[in-house]
Amino acid sequence: MATKDKPKKKKQRVIVFSTPTCTYCNRAKQYFRQQGVHFRDVDVSKDPAAARDMVRKSGQQGVPVIDINGKIIVGFNKPEIDKLLEL
Repeated sequence: MATKDKPKKKKQRVIVFSTPTCTYCNRAKQYFRQQGVHFRDVDVSKDPAAARDMVRKSGQQGVPVIDINGKIIVGFNKPEIDKLLEL
């Protein structure tokens, strides 16, 4: 009897542009940790080049800005995050 293997999830590239004092940034990062999603945290308050990159990608100066495989989410939009990560 043949068994079907579960398809492996493709590697996700997740970047969170944030600041240490941002409540929604911290919620987003906590959510990723709870879901077992690896992400790179970029503190735009300490990295002016990253802040410029964030604004270029999103058109926004507010945080969090979340980049999932090149798709930009502004704010902690859990339904959109779940959709892009197939959670």
